Formats: sequence, C-alpha cells, structure tokens
Amino acid sequence: MKKYLAFLVVILLVSCKPKAIVTSATITEPVDYMKATKIIDSHYSNKNDFSTLYIKASARYADEKQAQNVSAEIRIKKDQQILVSLRFLGITMAKASITPASVSYYEKIKGTYFEGDFSSLSQWLGTDLDYSKIQNMLVGEALDDLNKGKYTETLLDNLYRLDDAKSGNTQKSFYFNPNNFTVNKQEVTQTTENRTIQIAYPERVAYKEANLPSNIEIKTQQPKGKSEINLNYNSVSFNEELSFPYSVPDGYKRIIIK
Repeated sequence: MKKYLAFLVVILLVSCKPKAIVTSATITEPVDYMKATKIIDSHYSNKNDFSTLYIKASARYADEKQAQNVSAEIRIKKDQQILVSLRFLGITMAKASITPASVSYYEKIKGTYFEGDFSSLSQWLGTDLDYSKIQNMLVGEALDDLNKGKYTETLLDNLYRLDDAKSGNTQKSFYFNPNNFTVNKQEVTQTTENRTIQIAYPERVAYKEANLPSNIEIKTQQPKGKSEINLNYNSVSFNEELSFPYSVPDGYKRIIIK
C-alpha cells in the first residue's frame, strides 16, 4: 500500500470551465509516411499556453492483490511546482509537493513522509523521473524533450511511432495521432530489469490554452507483478491564482529511500 500511494501521488499528480472539444484517439483515415524531425516539430507546434492549471480528477489503482478508488486534486504552476492531493471519502490520505529540485510527500495510512530528490525515488519506484517528465505526463506531452534526442520513425496502426535511436537497456517509444500530433501513447522498457511503463491517452480535450488528456491510463509491469492506474479529469481550469499549501502533519515518521 505504501508504494502504491507513493507511485500514485508522484505520477499523478472550477468555477468556469473553458469551452472544449472532445477528441478520440481513434484514427480512421489513411496516414502518409513522415520523417521523425517533421513529427517532432508538429508535436511541439501544439499550443501549450498557460501559467497555472487546476485539475479535479478521479483515480483508480489496481494490482494483482487490491483495487482502490480515490479523488485527486492537481495544481500545476508551469515549470515550477506541482501539488497533488489524494482523498478518500473527503479525507486527505496523501499529498505531494514536486519542484524541479525536490520531491516531498506524506501518506496517512502509515503516518510516514519523504523528502528528497528524484534520484532515490526513481530507483525505488523503478521509473526514471524528473519534474519535466511528471508535468509532461499530466498535460499529455512526450515525457522526454524530443528535440534533444535522435529517433527512428515508423508508421504503425495509423499512428506515427518514434523509437529512441540510442542502443541500451532503456528503450523508449512514442506514438502520435496523425491528425494533430498529440501523444497517443508512450512506453519505457528496461529489458534487464523486466520493467515496463505504458502511458496512454484514449481521449483528449482541446481547450484554447492547451490540448489536454481527459483520461490517462498507466500500466506498469515489474518482476513483482503488474499494476494499472486510470486517471479521469473531471474538471479543468487555467490561469487562476493558485496556492500550494504543503506541510507534513506532526508525528509522522520520515522514511529514507536507498
């Protein structure tokens, strides 16, 4: 349960809802071949113009032993801070504050908290994390900065697929909708560790500020088993004045991740 809360808090992270258009990830028209550089340029041409983002969501976690539903509140100050709160029956069960330099979270079930950087947390969760990856995942962008890498392109099931051209233990693949070049799915596989994470965006909503996912499906496979997180965005608002309150309750025990 402790790892589940940490994973969900870290990876997840409205009075006037903007007008929106819901779009499906299903592609029905034939797609022409396109070079990797053109796919990347088209992906980053999508508008992503906001200073803050406030999301109310519902989340479901399931593995081979348990399943649980919670509500989530996600506050993002673009490129600066993410605050995630998980609640069950209106009670805050876990909370996380994420910045480019640090990760802090606490969870109520065990009465524990963590303060540290991304290196130890990445090793513990079995997933390479940093601030940009978490923010990109929540807003539906490619996890990595694709302009900094080299990729091979293929056309698969009417989706543009980019594979990291670097040879090594970690393999990364990105799938793009050919209609608007938003991310349809992204995968990271570590072969030696038999570890995979897949993040899919079945539906999106086109706001004037950004094209966001309306739901996110996260599937992980590790030697200890499989797990799945489904996150549905119930309401979204942009550019509000947001606060980011975070403090560890008295009496909680600090955990050290090695």
